[in-house]
Order: sequence, then structure tokens, then C-alpha cells
Amino acid sequence: MATEIAYNHHERWDGLGYPQGLKGSGIPMSGRLMAVADVYDALISRRIYKPPFSHAKACEVILAGKGSHFDPAMVDGFVECEEPFKQIAVEYADRECS
Repeated sequence: MATEIAYNHHERWDGLGYPQGLKGSGIPMSGRLMAVADVYDALISRRIYKPPFSHAKACEVILAGKGSHFDPAMVDGFVECEEPFKQIAVEYADRECS
């Protein structure tokens, strides 16, 4: 399962992803699910090249990718449980070292 997730989470619903250019339901469900979680985490996390996005902005980006980047059903599932995503993000947010 871990190999399947790692190999497929950069595929896109519209077929423009990588490494295989899989499309729609041809992408294993584990990869479609992890695609949403991975993008959410990348957006809300601080990176050397960007500050963290707010939860609301991350949700906007994910909703904008519904049907193109992401499986519409996975986006619908994310919307249904976005509050737990937000709570987990707050709990495990990177902290500044002092």
C-alpha cells in the first residue's frame, strides 16, 4: 500500500500528472486520496520558498482543483471533514525553535 501511495499520489485526475500519466479512476484510490492530503500539507506548511498558507486558502486551492487535479469524490470527502484536517494541522504545526 505504501508503495502504491508513493508511486501514484502525483497523478492527476485529468491525466496530466506523473509518473505514468494515469487518469480518473485509473489512478488507484490510495493515490487519489493522498493527492489531496499531500497538497493540503504542502500548502499549510512553511517552506524555505514560501510562508504557510491559511487553512481557508488551502481549501480554496483544493476546491479549485476539483475535477482537474483531484478526484471530485476525494474533494467532496475533504470538504466533509475539513474541520478535523484543520485541527490536526494546528496540533502538528511546525513550531519556531527558541
